[in-house]
Amino acid sequence: MNVRSAEPRDFEAVTVLLEALGRREVTDETRDRCREIYAAQLSDPSADHVVAENDDGEIVGFCSLHFRKRLNYTTPEAWVPDLIVRDGQRRTGIGRALLDHAERRAIERGCWALSLESAHHRVEAHRFYAAFGMRDMGKSVRKLLG
Repeated sequence: MNVRSAEPRDFEAVTVLLEALGRREVTDETRDRCREIYAAQLSDPSADHVVAENDDGEIVGFCSLHFRKRLNYTTPEAWVPDLIVRDGQRRTGIGRALLDHAERRAIERGCWALSLESAHHRVEAHRFYAAFGMRDMGKSVRKLLG
């Protein structure tokens, strides 16, 4: 397995993983705009997106990492909005390698915390995060607009 920075050529594989995570499907109507957003985030210094490849070079995992400023903190928070490992590839160390990378990058950037959000139904993932040393710190709420 190899963990590396995501590249523009990874767009389709990353999209498939994000859809499996529950993100909206990229359609013919949205593909160009989604690709633009993806490319912009790859070059954004406040983000660090990585993929995990298996020994055959297939992308089997993705981690999106953002460094965001928070009021009353003098250093950024590292936030993982997306972390996904392909079905059938879980429990093989891929998720751990992606989170290890995120933690290293957060420490390098002087972040005060590494946080992520996870859907209620992802119980297995919650056990994984706890084993990584993360604690449940609250509840995320959302109102869909439009």
